[in-house]
Amino acid sequence: MHILWIKTELLHPVDKGGKIRTYNMLKELKRDHRITYLTLDDGAASESERASATEYAHEVVCVPYQPREKFTRAFYAELLLNSVSSLPYAIGKYQSPQLQREISERAKSVDLVVCDFLAPAANVPRNLACPTVLFQHNVEAMIWKRHYEVQRNLAKKSYLFTQWLKMRAFERRACRRFDAVVAVSKEDCEQMQNDYGVAEVFEIPTGVDTNFFRPSGKEKTTAHNIVFTGSMDWLPNEDAITYFTEEILPRIKREIPDVTLTVVGRNPYPSLLELAKKDPAVIVTGRVDDVRPYMERAAAYVVPLRIGGGTRLKIYEAMAMEKAIVSTTIGAEGLPVENGTELLLADTAEEFATAVIKVLDDNTFARELGARAAATVRQNFGWQQVAERFAAICEHVRVEPRHTVPIPEKQRALADARASAPRATACRGPTAGSTRCR
Repeated sequence: MHILWIKTELLHPVDKGGKIRTYNMLKELKRDHRITYLTLDDGAASESERASATEYAHEVVCVPYQPREKFTRAFYAELLLNSVSSLPYAIGKYQSPQLQREISERAKSVDLVVCDFLAPAANVPRNLACPTVLFQHNVEAMIWKRHYEVQRNLAKKSYLFTQWLKMRAFERRACRRFDAVVAVSKEDCEQMQNDYGVAEVFEIPTGVDTNFFRPSGKEKTTAHNIVFTGSMDWLPNEDAITYFTEEILPRIKREIPDVTLTVVGRNPYPSLLELAKKDPAVIVTGRVDDVRPYMERAAAYVVPLRIGGGTRLKIYEAMAMEKAIVSTTIGAEGLPVENGTELLLADTAEEFATAVIKVLDDNTFARELGARAAATVRQNFGWQQVAERFAAICEHVRVEPRHTVPIPEKQRALADARASAPRATACRGPTAGSTRCR
């Protein structure tokens, strides 16, 4: 197949969850299919990062794009103008007539268009010359709903409520007009089918590079050190660390006074940097070239997310690194893991602190938890299997696009796609072993 892959950014540096998933998927797909990567380009990538695009695409087409710098007058003016738009701000800011023209023209000479994330979807014209797939890493409306639910500032809460309603309406329209939607968890799959009425929605598992994420044996574990990894300019991560430092860490300190938290990720927010200056228990690295040494040195890995959707790549990476993990249920949402087997789940500050204390105090328990986690992820979730499953879905959509296929023929084509797609043996529930959410 010749696939036109649409995104809002180049992938290097590969330093956040969405980029990691797309990068590894495309590297595998590129072995057997031709990839044209069409993206908005804000000019931030270096020459070496641009050159690295050949790792995941045969051809890269960049459309110039200049976003508003955050917290400037122009940025706030753009937010104000969005109040009279039907589009949520997170979608409207990526609208580009030039990108729309490129998609229309290039769709004439490819077999399939893949829109990666919801953000560029407003630029995908209707009635293209080829079938279309929307690759949904999250249910975006759910993220905004959770932002609204945990926000305490009334002005911000009102704004987030409006953005949630706009996002839900746009996401529903977008999902229904593509020939198929691909989700990254059973929960997201079912939500898009039930809440949005999506006829063709498929599920693929999250993957991890199990050769890259593996303990080196060169780093010594630091007793009582906790680590969190993730882009700190993503609001769910900011909320998670704010929640952890304000409500969970003080409880841990009462039992383990010398506990430390290392936060690894790009663009830490200002109040976190201020906290790190005042509290020696909080260490903030900013962006690093390699997260593995920080993970390997930690005695526990935490995922205190209260907001989010899709699946968290960071958990699979920590599992592959044999870490004892403590997460909220939302943090582990959509992953085939069990509380007490591969990780510990805790949804209140008190429960979370108690779970972390248990891991830090009981080295044998922590090692056993980490070993079971590593065995699960290495056996079932390499990127090759995930990419093969995605390619089978794309082939099904290419041959039998939803908008033109009678129901009986579509069902037969779907059965063939299921038969050819690798099975995710760790999936549980009624969709186990199936590429389609039913």
